[in-house]
Amino acid sequence: MVDSLKSKRLSGVGEYYFSKKLKQIEELNKAGHQVLNLGIGSPDLKPPQSVQDALIAGLEESNANQYQSYKGIPELREAFASWYQTYFDLSLNPDQEVLPLIGSKEGIMHISMSLLNERDKVLVPNPGYPTYGAASKIAGAEVIHYTLNENNNYLPDFDELELLENVKLMWVNYPHMPTGTDGSEELFQRLVNFSRKKGIIIVNDNPYGFILTNEQNSLLKHRHESDLVLELNSLSKSHNMAGWRVGLISGNPDLIQTILTFKSNMDSGQFKPIMRAAIAALNEPKSWYDQINSEYRKRREKVLEIVDLIDCKITNKQVGMFVWTKISTKHQQAELFADHLLEEYKIFVPPGSVFGSEGGQYIRFSLCSDMPVWNEVINRIKEKK
Repeated sequence: MVDSLKSKRLSGVGEYYFSKKLKQIEELNKAGHQVLNLGIGSPDLKPPQSVQDALIAGLEESNANQYQSYKGIPELREAFASWYQTYFDLSLNPDQEVLPLIGSKEGIMHISMSLLNERDKVLVPNPGYPTYGAASKIAGAEVIHYTLNENNNYLPDFDELELLENVKLMWVNYPHMPTGTDGSEELFQRLVNFSRKKGIIIVNDNPYGFILTNEQNSLLKHRHESDLVLELNSLSKSHNMAGWRVGLISGNPDLIQTILTFKSNMDSGQFKPIMRAAIAALNEPKSWYDQINSEYRKRREKVLEIVDLIDCKITNKQVGMFVWTKISTKHQQAELFADHLLEEYKIFVPPGSVFGSEGGQYIRFSLCSDMPVWNEVINRIKEKK
């Protein structure tokens, strides 16, 4: 009965993989197993103290509990623009080219619903974040996957893309999740040129640009105001604020205005104290990023030890908060190997196939667990060997 009431726009869109897997893990824990979750990119480290202080102070403002602007308070837009100027070396107009979001995942849906019509063609990376394809399908668009593989260092094959016609929008994500491939000025300039040549809207999803990277790169660095390019960013990973839901869209002002039209019909603004906290986060010095990266490096070393113990390998230079790991040829496909790790060691690592067919021989570790967890994982594996 309920299935017959479901909207057609949900056809072909299943429950998010991690939502389903967390239910299974919960049942295993209820049965007395202590499952170690190494799969979710939800930072366990705390935000800066300045963020917590700003949140508390913001609660005392006279209009803290009132509706706020759909565009966020001006000080937040200005803080985002200043952040981009400082770390990405590019200038953004805070009133026309910056739109704060209640998390960047919201932005993926807003972009899709604002800019796509039924049967529009959308390029989605394979492997890539599943939400790009899901949001495009919900908007009624036709998803065309473009292949990223280790032979090409997980970069787009522009010779293949040149052959495509009538594509409206292309999702890119550098630094790339799940493979950890970094972005570069050369890559982003090529994408901007591709957008100009083909008239395609290109959106770069850029939440991992501060985690274990040597420099910050942006699709917007060399664009003109009229170029059909947008960039999503977020404080979830860079400032350990995943549950606070703070992100932004920046780029082409006309596209931003179109997205705002949709957004203004979806929410009633963000909680002002959270926006005050976000401003404090954006004003943190470079030492903040150095501090969290120091911890992630230690964790990454533990993951590399685990990768060796389970007879897997790392095939490319990686940045970000995940470790993309290739399964040995003597092992099974990714889903079976991930199930084996869960059954044998009670550790959860998602199979790469969650992110697309090109991930069928990979698993992905998240660095969002503290050192005792990694040591326990190593002990469990060694005890079984």
